[in-house]
Amino acid sequence: MATTVRVWDLPTRVFHWALVVCVIGLLATASIGGTAMTWHFRCGYATLTLLLFRLVWGLVGGHWSRFGSFLYSPATVLRYLKGDRAAEHSTGHNPMGAGSVFALLGFLLLQVASGLLSDDEVAASGPLAKFASEATVHVATFYHTEIGKLVLLGLVALHIGAIVLYRLKKGENLVGPMIHGDKLLAFAAKPSRDDARSRLLAAAILSACAALVAWLLGQAG
Repeated sequence: MATTVRVWDLPTRVFHWALVVCVIGLLATASIGGTAMTWHFRCGYATLTLLLFRLVWGLVGGHWSRFGSFLYSPATVLRYLKGDRAAEHSTGHNPMGAGSVFALLGFLLLQVASGLLSDDEVAASGPLAKFASEATVHVATFYHTEIGKLVLLGLVALHIGAIVLYRLKKGENLVGPMIHGDKLLAFAAKPSRDDARSRLLAAAILSACAALVAWLLGQAG
């Protein structure tokens, strides 16, 4: 008998779509350049705040948002690729989706970090560039503008491609649950906590992350 399960809690969904907006903003402002770089940096600071939030929420958030629920061993990934798939693989992130999530989070953090240290020697300079050596700034700038951007574009393309593939080949809508939070499953699964207390906790964590980023920028002067 099919049952509806709350898989993605509201904080996770808000994080996801806010990150989408920030990434689009980062790509657009970087392409425009000039005065748009002011907004590029703002989008970068917002992205850093969101990523810090997700790192914490991955430890204390709803069940399927916690890293422990989709941290798979190499053996599990191999069995999944061979077709040996457990029920939980179709609830939260399956082993391939989990790899995509960790890759996106990791490379986004690296991209933001390199941006904070970058200096294009024209008009845009990261707030932490003045604290780093010339060699470090050069490496960070090269990675940020030449490598990291392409890596992220590739990961985003793979992510979108997987969503389309699941829709066309398996008839599974991965976007809907990330909007309303629920999945219709043919088996019983543990729901994610998503009540007023957990949402208030998420708001407090997000506020603390924003304050941390603001403090960091304040120290940079």
